[in-house]
Amino acid sequence: MKPLFHKVPVKLESSFSIRNDVKPNFGTIWHYHPELELHYVVRGEGVRFIGDNISNFSKGDMVLLGENLPHTWRCKEEYFQSNSDFEVEALVLHFLPDCLGEDLIKLPEAYLIPKLFEKAKKGMVITGEIKEKLVDLMHAATTATNLDKIIILLSILKSLAETDEYTPIVNGQGAFYQSNEADTQRLNKVCTYTLTHYKKDITLEEISAISNLSVTSFCRYFKLLTNKTYYDFLIEIRISHACRSLIENKVPTEVICFDCGFNNVSNFYRHFKKVTGVTPLEYKRKYLQRVN
Repeated sequence: MKPLFHKVPVKLESSFSIRNDVKPNFGTIWHYHPELELHYVVRGEGVRFIGDNISNFSKGDMVLLGENLPHTWRCKEEYFQSNSDFEVEALVLHFLPDCLGEDLIKLPEAYLIPKLFEKAKKGMVITGEIKEKLVDLMHAATTATNLDKIIILLSILKSLAETDEYTPIVNGQGAFYQSNEADTQRLNKVCTYTLTHYKKDITLEEISAISNLSVTSFCRYFKLLTNKTYYDFLIEIRISHACRSLIENKVPTEVICFDCGFNNVSNFYRHFKKVTGVTPLEYKRKYLQRVN
């Protein structure tokens, strides 16, 4: 889907932005910006869209996004209710590649930093011990001033550049393009409708009507912007919710299958393995091994 350009607010007296956001939800706008973004979820859960990737997010998740990599964090529906007590919290660091000067990244001692920026173009899920170190540094950066703030940013870059505790996010090789407001609103409508109604059968006629396009035009439009068909997108949404239910481990897999919108168990197993690379049982076992 085409992202909308977002202007990251940075104070005139600062070379980069670090915030501790607390708000009802993360919004719904699919956007991009020239700054790299280090994003740590303190609390909140839902589905995140980064480039061509669709995954769940929850507290403790940390990702690094490269410049102009489109993204949005879509919270669960409970976070959008008018009388909801739910809130999200996140530590968010934004910085331009040359925020400390173009000469810095050209220094021979800093050769790992340009390599980091290149890896970040695909997005990076940060894990392991380095994540805990980065959380502490981000907290420190929110109150630091003057040279202390610059030193912390350099420490964050050093930690990210040297770690191998990460997983790439984006699968495809294609570029992501700018959009106008009408395109963004149209795709956000599709996304919101799908996240709300993924449990039921959604026909192409139904979703095309939401987009104010004919079926043929919608299919061509959606494939052009996302590099996948609408049904592939819908299946990935369903599988992401199935993954969350498997982790919660409250109901049998067969119940999860129908709760997530699949009409039969064999189809569910086939699509689950195609999207995740493992069976539902293997997925649950791998998660339990990580937490134990």
